[in-house]
Amino acid sequence: MTRPAAAGRAGRAGLLVPLYVHPATDPGAWAALVAAAPRLRAVVLNAADGPGRLPDPAFAEAAARLRGAGVPVLGYVDTAYGNRPAREIVGDVRRHRRWYGVDGVFLDQAAAGPGALPHYRRLVRLARALGAGTAVLNPGTHPDPGYARVADVLVTFEGGWEAYRTAGVPAWTADHPPERFCHLVHGVPEEHTALVARTAERRGAAVHCAVPGTGANPWRSVPGDGTGAARTDPGAARETAPGPGTGPEPGPVTGPEARRGPVPEPGTAPGTAPGSATDTAPAHAPEREGAR
Repeated sequence: MTRPAAAGRAGRAGLLVPLYVHPATDPGAWAALVAAAPRLRAVVLNAADGPGRLPDPAFAEAAARLRGAGVPVLGYVDTAYGNRPAREIVGDVRRHRRWYGVDGVFLDQAAAGPGALPHYRRLVRLARALGAGTAVLNPGTHPDPGYARVADVLVTFEGGWEAYRTAGVPAWTADHPPERFCHLVHGVPEEHTALVARTAERRGAAVHCAVPGTGANPWRSVPGDGTGAARTDPGAARETAPGPGTGPEPGPVTGPEARRGPVPEPGTAPGTAPGSATDTAPAHAPEREGAR
């Protein structure tokens, strides 16, 4: 099936990088993203599982440098699979806009079922009313097809390299431009960074990110460039997953669909999902305002 041409805010490809490490802890990682600006679709700013209770000058400076280099900055907001009240989410968006001048929002831990669609339509409308030019939803798996009409970018895979190699793609994704979809892959050996990019493209996702990081917060590391020059922050342990050897590259539709874990519907207690942890430099960093 021929994919329609991308239009509006959704019509941009590149790397979408969630960098969840404090600029004071690893300034080199943030500098590397500024240097890689032409390759980037956006960078997710996550001060303290959201904007935090007080503005952080180090994050404000990092955001300003990225925006000065032409890189859109997205404010991280946890939606708790539809269980977090809209007023708390709106408060996070307001603080992100006021303190860090973000260009859009990254709505993490999004629900995937059709029952939560009205809730997420409302959240995106509210975010846009507050000045968010780009809205990214991250269910981390392929959700109900209706979500593709809600967000500018939909993260349909977040997980490890081994799971990504056999992940499947539902047929309905072909009805949308590839710039609408993003794959976030961690634990990627440096020599397979380019392979992730090619695999994402074949599976209909023009936006992706592949990092070597592993563990509870794999997004402490920045993407490699496929040349062996990738770097990780000083505190992150790099574990290399076994590569595919000399066999064929991962295919576009083989194997079961990978996901971050069970995605509860609104009204159920969400589990812990990768990608929501943030390393902050000050040990006394405040908790998110209104945190559950």
